[in-house]
This record gives sequence, C-alpha cells and structure tokens, in this order.
Amino acid sequence: MEDGTLKALSYCERTVEDDDYDVRQWDTREDCEVRQILDRIADKWSLLVIALLDCQSLRFSQLRREIDGVSQRMLSVTLRHLERDGLVSRTVHPVVPPRVDYALTPLGRTLHQTIKALVTWTEEHQQEIAEARATYDSRVQDLTP
Repeated sequence: MEDGTLKALSYCERTVEDDDYDVRQWDTREDCEVRQILDRIADKWSLLVIALLDCQSLRFSQLRREIDGVSQRMLSVTLRHLERDGLVSRTVHPVVPPRVDYALTPLGRTLHQTIKALVTWTEEHQQEIAEARATYDSRVQDLTP
C-alpha cells in the first residue's frame, strides 16, 4: 500500500448529504464504488443502451443496429455490465433460434430520467458550447507558431 493511501473507503461511501455532494466522492482509486459506478454509467455505450431501452425491450441485434459504431463485443460487454449492476434485465425466450430481450429494470428507469435531463441540458446549451469551442480554438491557434 502506498504512503498516504487510506485502507478504508470511509469518505467514499456516501455522496449525498443535505442535498449537496462532495466532489471528493469521485475518488480515482479503483476500489471506490462511487467512481466505478460513475465510470460504468457515464461511458458512451452505456448511455446509449439506457436511452434506447426507455419504454421498450430490444433484442441484441436491434440494439446493435441502432448504436452506430458499437462492435458486437463492446455491446456484449456493456450489456453484461449493465445487467450485473442491476440496470438492465436479460430475458431468454425458449424458442428456436433462441431470442434474448434486454429491458431497463426499475433502477435503470430511474437512471434514464437523469440521462434525459443531461441530454436536454446539452441540447439547450449546444450553441453556447459551440461558440466557446470556436473562441478557444481561435485563441489557441493564434498562440501556436
């Protein structure tokens, strides 16, 4: 164990207190569960899967068609992780050929509400962000020899 590293996750256990949060909860240590969960749900494939499963169940092939650029392996890994975290359910139907459906769990639906708010915020502020990027890029380009 490195010097200065705590054995206990004491300040990594709770994130919300009196409707506020402590950014130190987003600890970079691998054993911090808050960080692990944030890493999982904030990756681009997980966000897309959760958004697509809102109010409907989909088969693997349907998800793959809808998510541009995701590989079969990456989608499998993402679905497995989301299932393990209790956000997605996997139902195997006993038919030939086998049919597997994926759906959001009640916990996953609560997360979808948060994702929807984030997407709404992004849509409302995309022009401001584009302007800020253009200003930054112009400034950086002027400084580059």
